[in-house]
Amino acid sequence: MTTTTSEQSLWLRTAPSTAYPSLAQGIHVDVAVVGGGITGLTTALLLKRAGLRVAVLEADRIGKGATGNNTAKVSALQATTYSRITRKHGADAAAQYAAASTAGVDLVAALAAEEGIDCDLRRRPAYTYAIAEAERDAVRAEAEAAERAGLLSEYQAESDLDVPFPVFGAVRLADQLALHPRKYAIGLAAAVDGDGCVVHENSQVVDVEGGEPPLVRTAGGVVRADHVVIASHYPMLDRGLFFARIEAVRAYCVAVRLRSGTPPRGLAISAGSPAWSIAHSGDSLILAGQSHRTGASDTAGRYAALEAFAHEHWDVAEVTHRWSAQDGSPYDGLPMIGTYLPGSDWLTVATGYQKWGLSTGSFAALLLAGHITGQEQPWARRFSPHRVSLSGLGNLAKMNATVARDLVGDRLAPMLDSSDEIPVGGAGMVRDGAGRKAVYRDETGQLHAVSARCTHLGCLVRFNDQERSWDCPCHGSRFDVDGTVLEGPAGKPLEPRTP
Repeated sequence: MTTTTSEQSLWLRTAPSTAYPSLAQGIHVDVAVVGGGITGLTTALLLKRAGLRVAVLEADRIGKGATGNNTAKVSALQATTYSRITRKHGADAAAQYAAASTAGVDLVAALAAEEGIDCDLRRRPAYTYAIAEAERDAVRAEAEAAERAGLLSEYQAESDLDVPFPVFGAVRLADQLALHPRKYAIGLAAAVDGDGCVVHENSQVVDVEGGEPPLVRTAGGVVRADHVVIASHYPMLDRGLFFARIEAVRAYCVAVRLRSGTPPRGLAISAGSPAWSIAHSGDSLILAGQSHRTGASDTAGRYAALEAFAHEHWDVAEVTHRWSAQDGSPYDGLPMIGTYLPGSDWLTVATGYQKWGLSTGSFAALLLAGHITGQEQPWARRFSPHRVSLSGLGNLAKMNATVARDLVGDRLAPMLDSSDEIPVGGAGMVRDGAGRKAVYRDETGQLHAVSARCTHLGCLVRFNDQERSWDCPCHGSRFDVDGTVLEGPAGKPLEPRTP
């Protein structure tokens, strides 16, 4: 039983289905890629073009994770990213990030054209805009930082962003991309599969072992490969301690059909907090935002806030789709792309896209493929997972102090004595001997009970009433109400309990 609203994603609802077989026997390839999203599929295609045999292993269906649950913006202009990177890491880091992000945008356009992928791709300007007077200075600072970083952007005191509310200045970057992300992913998969390369769906990887050659284990078979790429969005292996350096953040989207007027043609996001992100697909207006740390207890009203914003400014006929997505925010604000451990050249990873996965995941593929083929990109060292960023140490300490607080504090929280106290559509922690269990009562009145302990490191999960899922506040693992893993780093389901 699936209860999460990601099933209502506009991109998942309007894309064709896929039916790649599960891995059912052992195979031997040059490279095993774990993850069938933008990063994994793009990496696999680049490697195939270089003459390598590649196997893509996807736990669910192609493009059904973060790839199929985003805003569909492919942009090198990303809110106030360049002023933040300049402040934390310097102008050179911002310039490298700009070059890499631009390369990611260009790669998406090139692959879609070269492979003939029908994904509704179109060129659109991107904007970082001030929705309030108080945001004007932040927008000016971003315009200056983006220009110093090498982007051909411009500051507009009077913005040409076509929205029905005042805009107090904007940064504009022309020729960015909007597309249908799952159709694009499906097209990449079709280009990968064949000629000695394979794509396998419903093939969850349970372990990766070093050796001669390395082994990638699934329930259906073992893949032997000289190189392994972990492109599972959030690293699925605890080696490397990525979970201690990345905070999981969740954000929400709605698609709206307008009664009159047309959606803005630009791809826009406001500079302040909360951020209001605006995009479109055909005649649908897409609004996104309301982000929070995964596992936060105040999830109620996230979709309602987006819908209220839509009704306030547009003539809304109906809200047609609601969905959400999760992404990793590294402690120092830069993605982590490269070898999983120092010296482990056979095992690579890409993560920490901070909600800009279509462009960042694409340039990550350039880095990963370049590492494997010996054609290193000039920005590779900047995004090494093994860097130590002094500017981020304070945030790193704060992140892990929050984890420690949640690990202890949730065990002191009150719980119910009986599942009978849980109303229809509600959930709660119920006493279970000396411990507690997580119980949800669905719309039919049936109870679903599972262990409250996350199978990753034992933190207690919390109920997300917007997604009807059990979310771990420590490192972002998410579970369906029957215990099925929805998002890592947890690899095992929550154990069932008697309601």
